[in-house]
Amino acid sequence: MNSCLYECLIMHDRLEPRKSKFHYGNLMFYLNLDEIDTIARKRWFFSRNRFNIFNFKDADHLVASSEGDSKPTSIKEHIVSCFKENGVEVADNQIMVLSNVSTFGYLFNPVSFYFLLDEYNDPLCSIVEVNHKSSEKKYYFIGKEKLRGQRFYLDTPKFYGSPFIENDENVHFNLEVPGKIFSIKIDDQNKDGKRVFVSTMLGKKRKLNAVNLFWYSLVFPFEAIRMTSLLRWHSFKLMFRVIIHYKSIENPELQREVYKPYRP
Repeated sequence: MNSCLYECLIMHDRLEPRKSKFHYGNLMFYLNLDEIDTIARKRWFFSRNRFNIFNFKDADHLVASSEGDSKPTSIKEHIVSCFKENGVEVADNQIMVLSNVSTFGYLFNPVSFYFLLDEYNDPLCSIVEVNHKSSEKKYYFIGKEKLRGQRFYLDTPKFYGSPFIENDENVHFNLEVPGKIFSIKIDDQNKDGKRVFVSTMLGKKRKLNAVNLFWYSLVFPFEAIRMTSLLRWHSFKLMFRVIIHYKSIENPELQREVYKPYRP
């Protein structure tokens, strides 16, 4: 089984328009999409699309058409179609997803990372799935031409995500394919190329077994409360410290190809 856990440290460093910095711990699941059902059968504390301590819900990810098609599909079917849209055939290669899952029914998952790996576990390409608090989702495809060693790099126009960051900025992805450890860095850059916001994630691999799931079920729910409290507190302070607030409607072209989660 290739699926595992990562104990992570996530750091947010806002450089503009007002400086602020904080960090928090997090538990990320690194799952082979073909192994999720098997894990749900073998691990009491983990399920798929059913309430549990840890619950992977397909509807929290890319499972609906950007054009409003309400027909439900599995997460794998949709990710395969996303790869195909970008000229990549999945065939027998494995798709891994690095993501948060619902914990005691609560989910905070601003971004998920998909990696297509060949039979030797070498990376072929990647998809970054960004989730906005309004439930809008957008994916960014990163092809093999953007791969350097075990890292994917991409500079691209930014999907609207914060009222405190100008809408016409770019985002720079620096993604390391998870191994024993990994690091991921996402920079927001203004139109002059200056960094305005930096987020960094560092992870250490842990086995996806019953003992670890039980331990993390005791530890990380409290860290999740701390994490969301910090995010809300910093947003609250910025509301009063930042004069200009940017709205998504100011740059509608950045909202194209946005997905909505499936709702039966």
